[in-house]
Amino acid sequence: MSYQSIDKLQCLLGEHMFKHKKDPKKAAGRALGTLVEIITYYLLDAWGYRDCIAIETSLPEYGNNSITHNVEFTLHPMMDDKRMLSLPASVSITSNRIAKVLGLEGVRTFTLLDKQGTQKNAGCLLSNKTMLSVVNFDGKKGNDIYLSIANLHRKPFAMFECKRVGVEEGLKKGPQTIEKAKQGAYVARMTSSLQKIWNDQGERMGLVYKNTDPIIEPYDLLLWRIINQADYAALLADFTLSVGMVSNHGNWFTSGNQNKELRVLSQSYDWLLFLSDEGLSTFISELLLSTSSGYEEIRKAFLDSYKEGKKANVFTKSKMDHMAHQQLHTFFRDNTDQIERWFNVISPEGRSISELKEQLDVLRNKNWEEIIR
Repeated sequence: MSYQSIDKLQCLLGEHMFKHKKDPKKAAGRALGTLVEIITYYLLDAWGYRDCIAIETSLPEYGNNSITHNVEFTLHPMMDDKRMLSLPASVSITSNRIAKVLGLEGVRTFTLLDKQGTQKNAGCLLSNKTMLSVVNFDGKKGNDIYLSIANLHRKPFAMFECKRVGVEEGLKKGPQTIEKAKQGAYVARMTSSLQKIWNDQGERMGLVYKNTDPIIEPYDLLLWRIINQADYAALLADFTLSVGMVSNHGNWFTSGNQNKELRVLSQSYDWLLFLSDEGLSTFISELLLSTSSGYEEIRKAFLDSYKEGKKANVFTKSKMDHMAHQQLHTFFRDNTDQIERWFNVISPEGRSISELKEQLDVLRNKNWEEIIR
């Protein structure tokens, strides 16, 4: 089945999966928002960024560290090669057990793999002003559990935020759309050293400080120089590339034209990607609704997480049933080119998702020890 309209698919999910809820359509809408986050995470995983990812980490405002904002995903430079760790298999793997093996103190408390087979993605063991220590579950072989631990620089080189607002019955757009747009725009514009300003001709300019001297140039040119030119490399220490992910066509467009809310976001993020209704409906119909797709563990984890009387949600960006995780990892790895075509680049205009990947790769491979020092 293919559903060209996410609004219609949301109604269908509400009628069949969330009819036990007080507001079935709204419950289905929340689930769709979770799916956008899951798609974003596993796309980043397919691009090879799993060990660089932190989830829901606080991002301070540039020049005002007392104000922080939680964003869905941040990508951080690795301080050194990731460490591989094996542990004897047991009922569950906790952060305290990992810390004991590594000789760490003061770790955050969480379960990396519980007895039901639910894993935590990007579990943050340690966090301070300069670094994060993130652990991921790699799998089980024989009687051993395998983990990867990466020490990351605290300041990310990129951030990803997901925005989805459903349209309520009788309305043309979701009532919270403009508020979510303003919130996303504020975070995108306040958490990087590269500031966005407009001149009296309506042109977007970039402002960044080199030592105490301001540099003002056309924004796209200055962004390119900071990422690519060696003499601008020192400016990367406080720079964060901002990427927004939005979905639900009817909420952001009217007759093919961008609504005000989408224009607010496109002027604020360095990159704004739109997950098409067709892309999201393909993910749902092929992986969640089909009974013959070969991805039964994904479908089971999704249904178990939203059925009446559920005990826990095991289908989120941070907590995922391990068998479903393996199938999602395989699906996104094997179909990366197809999945990238689910996205349209809203801004920068005329650019491609391949160019975004190139920018991320350039940033990841910088000499961060030198930049931060």
